[in-house]
Amino acid sequence: MPASAQTPAVSAQADAGLNTAIANPARSQTHKIRDAHRHPAETLAFFGIKPNMTVIEIAPGSGYYAEILSPYLKAGGGKYIATGNAITSLADQAKWGAQTYVTFNATSGPLAPAGSADMVVTFRNIHNWMWQPNMLDKAMTDFAAALKPGGVLGVEEHRADPRPEKVEGMRAASDGYVSEATIVAAAKKAGLVLEAKSEINANPKDTKDHPFGVWTLPPNSTAASRDGATPACFDPAKYKAVGESDRHTLRFRKPA
Repeated sequence: MPASAQTPAVSAQADAGLNTAIANPARSQTHKIRDAHRHPAETLAFFGIKPNMTVIEIAPGSGYYAEILSPYLKAGGGKYIATGNAITSLADQAKWGAQTYVTFNATSGPLAPAGSADMVVTFRNIHNWMWQPNMLDKAMTDFAAALKPGGVLGVEEHRADPRPEKVEGMRAASDGYVSEATIVAAAKKAGLVLEAKSEINANPKDTKDHPFGVWTLPPNSTAASRDGATPACFDPAKYKAVGESDRHTLRFRKPA
């Protein structure tokens, strides 16, 4: 499929095991209410997830995707690896599946043995790496090294396009929105190829001109600056109605 192709959500069908993992009543209610904005079944199916894969999730945060991926991979004989500290709520491995946690920062070593991962996924993290010198390049290099030939990098990120990225001082993507060109260039530099992109996580209501950048929108719903000042005529209901941000959903592949 050419890199310019748009892959609609309806073409990416989740398998029964993935649907079961998403429907799991043990998932956090805070996470479950975000499914309507994050489309986890369609997103992971678009990336090509399979239950027997070794999957590395970068910076899983509170564990939104970990709650889905870890038991899904456990059921299918796969392996879940994440970066950062262990997620306390997933400590019961009999219930959630085993997780392996590895260090990932500006000076960290390999995420996994070279060529051992079937998939690396990252959700709304790229803008953070753009605020650290050379971190985006290091991240992509680490992902490419961990992937098997033919392995997939799945990326979801706040989308700046069609307007340019916002830059404040030396901080690129300062409002959290990143251009497709930035992501593709960094992946290409690491030897990864854009295979397809999807509108699964598009949100045409997102005008991308919010007073506190992407963090004005749910789930952060920022309403005041660090000094506690709220803009005149600020209407939190307006931003709640927008929903979560307009997002890239991109699938890259490591050439076989």
